[in-house]
Amino acid sequence: MTEQMVDEPAAGDPVARRGRRGLVLVVVAVLLALVLAGHRAVPNVHGLGSLVDSATPLLGLGVPLLGLAAALRRSRRALLAVLLPALVWAALYGGAWLPPAAGAGPASLRVASQNLRSGNPDPAATVGPLAAADADLIGLQEVDDDDQVDAALRQRYPHRAAVSTVALWSRWPIRDSVGVDTGLGWDRALRAVVAAPQGDLVVYVVHLGSARAGHTVTRDETLAALAAIVRADNAARLVVLGDLNTATTDRVFAPLTRLLRNAQADAGQGFGFTWPAELPVTRPDHVLYRGLTPTTAGVLHTPDSDHRAVTASFRW
Repeated sequence: MTEQMVDEPAAGDPVARRGRRGLVLVVVAVLLALVLAGHRAVPNVHGLGSLVDSATPLLGLGVPLLGLAAALRRSRRALLAVLLPALVWAALYGGAWLPPAAGAGPASLRVASQNLRSGNPDPAATVGPLAAADADLIGLQEVDDDDQVDAALRQRYPHRAAVSTVALWSRWPIRDSVGVDTGLGWDRALRAVVAAPQGDLVVYVVHLGSARAGHTVTRDETLAALAAIVRADNAARLVVLGDLNTATTDRVFAPLTRLLRNAQADAGQGFGFTWPAELPVTRPDHVLYRGLTPTTAGVLHTPDSDHRAVTASFRW
């Protein structure tokens, strides 16, 4: 009887090697999709969960890299597998790149927020573009040299409220202002009532606790404190401007997102990353609101700061 022969790739066969490499890409693609879809399931031990939450928008960069690797390997199954994280990322964040469904009509309120950077050699140069952008209200954090800022802004913004290193500059009268304790042991936030032409507007300028890899407890506590303060505030129209030291994708941000809307998400396009200024990869700077209709939102690259500025316009 003639024995039937079956061709099997030898151990060094290029086809076999290509198949194994394709399999590795398939596994990596599936893992990427799982991280994207299930990042909230990562335990928030020493801030690990927060870090993964904040980084998930950037994980989309892995999709074209995997696609390129699959193409170079000429692996069809790897190319098909790359579709999985691509679809998950698009479902989570693709909407940020669509034209915003902003409210119609001209803006009646324009705001800007900027972390000046402690030790900024020329804060006047940093705030100049904010005034040039025709903002009605400017919230500043890490204000070291108030005299330079005052000289740059006082002509256009005759009204000012400040506490420690945060400040609000306004075209319109400020009826009242008070320092806000977010649990840092000193006030690094303020609440002001601005007498806008259309009526009173409550404005918070906030700089929450810092966060570092493995050390997010202070930031988390200050964010929870801010959420409790906003929850207790019965103002019909309210805006929060500031450096909150976390992204909206971070799970610890949830108490605020249940109370306030995000101007960038509602009226901007893209992620609006602000830090670090030269090549931003995350957005710790925010404009949050309620009782208003956003019309535009964006980011300004200002000189001499390690943060870009955030802007938003609203219709009353």
